[in-house]
Amino acid sequence: MANNKGLIVSFGEMLIDFVPTASGVSLAEAPGFLKAPGGAPANVAIAVARLGGHAAFVGKLGDDEFGHMLAGILKENDVSGEGILFDQGARTALAFVTLRADGEREFMFYRNPSADMLLKPEELNFELIRSAKVFHYGSISLIVEPCRSAHLKAMEVAKEAGALLSYDPNLRLPLWPSPEEAREQIMSIWEKADVIKVSDVELEFLTGNPKIDDENALTLWHSNLKLLLVTLGEHGCRYYTKNFRGCVEAFHVTAVDTTGAGDSFVGALLAKIVDDQSILDDEPRLREVLKFANACGAITTTKKGAIPALPNESEALALIKGE
Repeated sequence: MANNKGLIVSFGEMLIDFVPTASGVSLAEAPGFLKAPGGAPANVAIAVARLGGHAAFVGKLGDDEFGHMLAGILKENDVSGEGILFDQGARTALAFVTLRADGEREFMFYRNPSADMLLKPEELNFELIRSAKVFHYGSISLIVEPCRSAHLKAMEVAKEAGALLSYDPNLRLPLWPSPEEAREQIMSIWEKADVIKVSDVELEFLTGNPKIDDENALTLWHSNLKLLLVTLGEHGCRYYTKNFRGCVEAFHVTAVDTTGAGDSFVGALLAKIVDDQSILDDEPRLREVLKFANACGAITTTKKGAIPALPNESEALALIKGE
């Protein structure tokens, strides 16, 4: 079925998370693991499609069983795979994830190097990128060359073609050579984004200040920014624009696994603004969109794994109505 909504292109990594069959144990103690497809940019693309939006993923996978499985999952979820490449020399990335008793996660990655790190600028599908109304990305693709150059080129091409640039740094410290390098590279593309979403943990990391308040958040503001969001988990989110700021309450649910909640939130936001960016200048409408995004994020925490837990529109509306 043709989707005539504005295209949201998500750039970066897709990988397989191996999640322990038991919660609250270390990786060494885990009795077994379940395969869970993941990678923040891919989660965002599927979140958009699940809500009826038009999404494509751009990235590189290993030419192996896991890589073809991931490409198949995108296709099954109505995400365009025109931007997917397969590398014959490198494997699809893997991550072993520990679920702590409180539903939070710790990661151990297998990427030395993985296929996503080997995407070259000249391999990009520029036609697809130029057709994006929104171009969304993280920071993991900035860690090493040649993927870093591919990321910068893709951003430049999308921006020139008039896309709204959406950035969720999605900090994964174990992947960076050092915290200093992570901070420097994440901030190196800061001024290019139109919409930026950070978590409370990322706010603290990027500013070096443990205070989660407006004053600290606004140190991340830049003059080209249209919307800055700080997600606060069970406390909802704060929003900042040139003309107004505020916070939107969370929905209270029983969290089982927080994986993908932020991606679900971002996907919902982008799906709602892609065809009407005037929402970013209209506080009552923006608050409604953020309430919807909070509902999507909340629902995602109620099931294990990111992709199976991403909600459709009617599930999100049912949660909003039920409150």
